[in-house]
Amino acid sequence: MASRIGLALSFVAVLFSAMLPSPPMPACCVVPAPGKSVVNADQTVIILWDAATRTQHFIRKASFQSEADDFGFIVPSPTQPELEESGDDAFPYLVQLTEPKVIKVPRPISIGCSAHMLETPRSTLGGVDIQAVRVLQEKEVAGFNAVVLEAKSSEALIVWLKEHGYAFSPEVAAWAKPYVEGGWKFTALKISKKRPTPETAIAAAALRISFKTDRPLFPYREPDPKAFAQALGVKDRLLRIYFLAEARYRGELTKAVPWTGEVAWAGKLTPQMCKTLRELLKLPANTGPATWWLTEFEDHWPYQAAPADVYFSRDPKQRTVHRKPIIQYVSSGWPSDGSVYAIAAVVILPPLVRRVRRKKGAYAVHAVPHGPGLSHQGPHG
Repeated sequence: MASRIGLALSFVAVLFSAMLPSPPMPACCVVPAPGKSVVNADQTVIILWDAATRTQHFIRKASFQSEADDFGFIVPSPTQPELEESGDDAFPYLVQLTEPKVIKVPRPISIGCSAHMLETPRSTLGGVDIQAVRVLQEKEVAGFNAVVLEAKSSEALIVWLKEHGYAFSPEVAAWAKPYVEGGWKFTALKISKKRPTPETAIAAAALRISFKTDRPLFPYREPDPKAFAQALGVKDRLLRIYFLAEARYRGELTKAVPWTGEVAWAGKLTPQMCKTLRELLKLPANTGPATWWLTEFEDHWPYQAAPADVYFSRDPKQRTVHRKPIIQYVSSGWPSDGSVYAIAAVVILPPLVRRVRRKKGAYAVHAVPHGPGLSHQGPHG
């Protein structure tokens, strides 16, 4: 059950382009206008996991590379989700919490979620009752037009998507079928953008999606994005996950394919830090566990199809991890170049040595004592 929940909660983007071939449709993709390409770019995500209530709060701040002026994505969930705008200020606050320490030392002396699909002819969907899709909620939130749907069949869901400007295909119907049969809900989100050039990245507003699940997860599945990334000229993307829970957690993909994400920072937060984060995320004061651990993951997310979603579990290694400090060299008030001291030694030391030797010689002449048995006699002696 947990695996189905995780798969169903994956972000589904229905991306289609008339210029590229259509790959298989997995559990995560993006939905643009017809004939345009979109791929997931850098993403920063906050996951707050409340193990006691089995509730995951998923706050996503993502950017996309796209040729389209508007697009959206679909989020399946086992129950009707709660959608709220989340504070953007939590992201820079977390950056500040986990940034490396700067240590100032004297300067040393030197010696010298995307996919592609073609539009399916309307005739292939003939006879489908669009009334089999029921709108449970429609809401403007965080710059999105959000519609929560309940569908009696995957075919009816696809017809609804087409009628409302989304892409559709038999592959999406096949993907949606097990969730429809299980009574899952679908949240359709649309975002629009205004940009000066087609290459401009899109920054989506922070949106919080809260839902029940047996295991916390990140929806990692997507179609093989290599062709789309090449078409848009993007080669690298960074996935950063701030994971908040009662302990340090670790991420897992599959036993055969380990996740490429690595822990960059892990540690227990103070009560004041937890209070500040709740306020910045616009969450009630009693949200989440009493004590929070923060685990920050960094993943240079490959532009290739993933075999599964990333699930999180309590890490047996409950130790802190901090970034290596940044060494910042500052002036010590003395010359930092060793050659300066070498020149000084050549110029100053020889005269100084000669002067010392002369003083020692003069002292030796004036301090010679009278020999034994000798007496001093005056001129009349």
